[in-house]
Amino acid sequence: MKLWILDTDTLSLFQRAHPLVSQRVIAIPTEQLATTVITFEEQMYGRMNRIRRADSQESLVFAYMQLNETLKDFKTINVLDFNQESANCYAELRRQKIRIGTQDLRI
Repeated sequence: MKLWILDTDTLSLFQRAHPLVSQRVIAIPTEQLATTVITFEEQMYGRMNRIRRADSQESLVFAYMQLNETLKDFKTINVLDFNQESANCYAELRRQKIRIGTQDLRI
């Protein structure tokens, strides 16, 4: 079975209903869709940061609404672990000095 792993950028575009991304993702059977715990970390970090920076009741309510929507989204998709095998692959990619962001290497 083929597994389509959505990185943070792709998942974010899908969550914002980007037409082309949404069309592609919707065409994939649910059981073949996944994301990673790294993407979960990145999105949670962003949501928590927005809550901390909220400077009005309206922005605070909106930030918590986004946090809740993100939580719901992650309940509907398979989230892949970052396990020892992942850590070994990550270390090898770092050793090779591949020029890509740390989080992308982890994904």
